[in-house]
Amino acid sequence: MDEFRLCGKMEASRGSHFAGKASVFVSTGKEWIMKYLLTALLMVSFSAPMFAQGREDQRLKRSAEILQEIMKTPEKGIPQDLLNKAVCVAIVPSYKKVAFGFGASGGKGSLVCRRHGDGAWSGPSMFTIGGGSFGLQIGGSATDIVMLVMNARGAEKLMASKTELGADASAAAGPVGRTSVAATDAQMHAEILTYSRARGLFAGISLQGAFMKTDGDANERLYGRKLEPRDICLNGAGGVPAPARELVAVLTKFSPHGGQRLNN
Repeated sequence: MDEFRLCGKMEASRGSHFAGKASVFVSTGKEWIMKYLLTALLMVSFSAPMFAQGREDQRLKRSAEILQEIMKTPEKGIPQDLLNKAVCVAIVPSYKKVAFGFGASGGKGSLVCRRHGDGAWSGPSMFTIGGGSFGLQIGGSATDIVMLVMNARGAEKLMASKTELGADASAAAGPVGRTSVAATDAQMHAEILTYSRARGLFAGISLQGAFMKTDGDANERLYGRKLEPRDICLNGAGGVPAPARELVAVLTKFSPHGGQRLNN
């Protein structure tokens, strides 16, 4: 009987030893994964090149393609009446998200406005966008983002060097379809309507808390000199650079007139 007890204690000791090793291994693995994801999150938050491997002309070309593809299917796209009311349109190709408990997201895009609010479409002002979130979440994704700036107030706010959606400018997920008949009260009163497209599915998306920041370096590369977003978007300074002509042509094709006249 004593021999059985001794063997049992030895086996229990071995089991505890191996369990301890397994626990250490799992813990180490989790720490490694956490460190890896945190590094990725920092890159998402602070390293713009992660979101813009190509030059500005490549992003502008992709933006034109995205808008063209969305507007080809009006029953599943941006309502025509809302596009006609829009003062500005912003497009972010491949807006990336990565999360492991804490989430971060970001991308680079272009903002095109009607000159003086209701004129011809201007050249683009480049910007970065990003944000963070907390909660039970894990994984990563990439989506195309489209934003409609619905009035002069919203356009004015986006001319600032940095704008927080939902705080500095009211934002809501936009309605989808041929018209905005089914739009909610919040959607109809929002300064900015936001949309996303992933794997062919186009829908409204909330970007509350995301920060938009003017990319002055990208604008300088695009126009060959330093220009303020207001001068580019609302006053037409710099004209329409060659890489942006396709995007402006698509906007002109689907909404040649509209917007809201600015007061100044």
